This record gives sequence, C-alpha cells and structure tokens, in this order.
Amino acid sequence: MGKTYERIDGRLRTFIEAQPLFFTATAPLSGDGTVNLSPKGLKGSFVILDELTVAYLDFAGSNAETVAHLRENGRITLMWCAFEGPPNIVRVHGRGEPVFRDDPRFPELLARFPDIDPADHGLRAIIVVQADLVRDSCGYSVPLMSYDGDRDLHARRFAREDDASLNAYFEKKDHIATSLDGLPGLPLPLPPSTV
Repeated sequence: MGKTYERIDGRLRTFIEAQPLFFTATAPLSGDGTVNLSPKGLKGSFVILDELTVAYLDFAGSNAETVAHLRENGRITLMWCAFEGPPNIVRVHGRGEPVFRDDPRFPELLARFPDIDPADHGLRAIIVVQADLVRDSCGYSVPLMSYDGDRDLHARRFAREDDASLNAYFEKKDHIATSLDGLPGLPLPLPPSTV
C-alpha cells in the first residue's frame, strides 16, 4: 500500500500542489514536551523549491510552536490528504528551519510565492523543509469533503497591521516569543518588513 519516494516529482508533486490544505507536525526534544500539529492553507502560500525542498509562508497567529521546535531541533513532518478524488495521503518527513525577515535569503525565497500578498497576513518567516523521507499511503479512511475556497478572515484581520502594531500584538501573546514549553520562539521585535 505505502510507497517510499526518492524525490518529490511527477504524480507526487502534482498531488501535493493540488491540495488546498496540509498539516505540519513538530515536537520539542523533551519527552514530556508539547507536540504541535497545525493546519496550513491559503492558496499560494506553499511551494516546492526543488525535488527535495519545500517551503511555506509562516503568517501571524497566536503562537509560534512550529518556529520554536524548528529552532530547537529542526524535526518536522508535513502531511497532505486527498479529501476529493482518489484516496491518498503523502507525508514529507524532514528537517526544517524558519527563515526570518532579516535573513539574506528571505527576499529570494519570498519571490517564489508570487500568488499571495504576504503583507495581508502578517508574514513572520518562511519555513523551509528539506525532505529526508517521502512516503504515501492509501488514505482509504479519509472522508470525502469538498473545497469551497479559502477563508478571507486572516487577511481581513492582519492586512490592517503594520510592523509596529504587529509587534504590539505579538508582545501581548504568551506563546509567540516563547513556546508552550519555554523554548525560544519568534524573535521579537520583528525585523522591518521587506514587502
């Protein structure tokens, strides 16, 4: 049933790029630390950079668990499920890093996301993942659901923020600069936006 792939190409790439939703899973090294699982969406916020490297935009939110875990240990798994069409699940297990707005690589990476205006979403970082293991499985038990479109709530909420107000918002949140388990999260204040 399941198969291991050496790279993200062909049918596998087509499947991943067609999905409107994916999930990220990370955890701290501590055995009693909090495992984090997050849904990710918004058309245009995910790209395949090459056959073993993917990236997605990390937008404003009420915590920064993924960033904190990646800063500590780099471990991450991404998962896509087919909610329409033939059943399928694809997982990319790998090593990730947050590329922050003051990183010299940031502008070049951001240019790879031409279909979304990151200023509307309070862009914090770009998460880059290098695949160590790529596998699929049947997905027979994943329900059939239809995709109606992206919600506009995130953009409506964060499009009105500038760097100063975004930093003020983050400063008020308990788990932006520090994770639930006390790990360093998003470095604050954010460097000035380049977008």
